[in-house]
Amino acid sequence: MNFPADLKYTKDHEWVKIEGDIATIGITDFAQRELGDIVYVDVNTIGETVDREAIFGTVEAVKTVSDLFMPLTGEVLEMNKSIDSAPESVNTDAYGAGWMIKIKITKPEEVSDLLNVDDYKKLIGA
Repeated sequence: MNFPADLKYTKDHEWVKIEGDIATIGITDFAQRELGDIVYVDVNTIGETVDREAIFGTVEAVKTVSDLFMPLTGEVLEMNKSIDSAPESVNTDAYGAGWMIKIKITKPEEVSDLLNVDDYKKLIGA
């Protein structure tokens, strides 16, 4: 499994790439493997400010539907439109083409609560 060291992670298996006050968010390689073949991603929080740990959308796999939890409080700026037509990109490129949303971070102090790559690996036993 792949775990880029330049990202931050959550206990709910989201990854976060922080660039200034913008964060790109997706699910980890571990999460997509656990879910199986992803067939749909639903995000209906565009333009809303969503609190950390609140649900910002869902991901639907062949066998299950899973909630997506916001890793940081922020305003949802955009959703990756390409995953509407190619949701399998979450499985094939979780950290690249499979990103889900971009947010404007409104509580930067929360960043310190995210996991680094070593802590995330310990969490999942990798």
